[in-house]
Amino acid sequence: MMPCFDPQTLRFASYNIRKARGLDQRRNPRRILDVINGLEADLVALQEADRRLGDRPSALPRRLIETETDFEVLPAADNDVSLGWHGNAVLLRRGIVATGVERINLPGLEPRGAVRFELDVARPVSVVCTHLGLARRHRRRQLQTLAQGLKPTGDAIILGDFNEWSRSRGLEPLSHAFTVLSPGRSFHAARPLAALDRIAHAGSITVTNAGVDQGELARQASDHLPIWADMRLPEAA
Repeated sequence: MMPCFDPQTLRFASYNIRKARGLDQRRNPRRILDVINGLEADLVALQEADRRLGDRPSALPRRLIETETDFEVLPAADNDVSLGWHGNAVLLRRGIVATGVERINLPGLEPRGAVRFELDVARPVSVVCTHLGLARRHRRRQLQTLAQGLKPTGDAIILGDFNEWSRSRGLEPLSHAFTVLSPGRSFHAARPLAALDRIAHAGSITVTNAGVDQGELARQASDHLPIWADMRLPEAA
C-alpha cells in the first residue's frame, strides 16, 4: 500500500551524514537510516552521502534504503555507484514525484555542487539541495548562482549545509527573494554551537513548524544534527 501524505504540507529535512561515520568513528549506514526514519520527513536532502575518492561510492547502500525506509532515491548521480552529485543526495517518500532533475557545479576553489528539481505538486515548487563551501566569498557566489537559476517570482526552496556561522552575514544573495530559516543549532552534534544547516524559501510557501533532531541517536550518528521544517505549499492557481 502506498503511504499517504498531505500534498499541501510536506516535511523537508536536511542532514549532513558525514559519509555515515559517527562520533564513535564507526561507519554505520543503518544508524543513519534510523535517524532519517525518525524524522518522519517527506523529502530529505543529504550532504556527504558519497565518498570523496574514486567513483565516489555511496555511503548508504541503495539496498538498505529500499528495504529499511519508505524512501526512493532521486536520480541525481552520474554513475552507478554514487547516490548523488558532489555528495548531495535526495530521498523522496514513495508517492512524491519529482521532475527536471539537474546537476549543478558551483563556483569556488573546492569542488562543490547542488541538485535542482521540480516537485510535482498542486503548483510546482523548485527545490535545490546543496552543500556550500568553507569560504564565505565562495558561498556568496554559490548562493548567487543558485538563486539566479530559479524563476524570479516562483515558489522555491533551497536547503542543505550552508556552512555559515554568522546569523546575519554571508546570505546576501538570498535576501531579495528568500526567507532563510535556521531551525536551531545543528553543529557540532556533541555540543551544538552553530546553525550551519538551513532552509530558505521563496514565493507563497510558508513554514508551520521546524526543529532540530537532538535525540541520542542523532547525537552519535554524525557530526551534524538533522534539521526539518513543515512547509505549507501553494495551492493550484
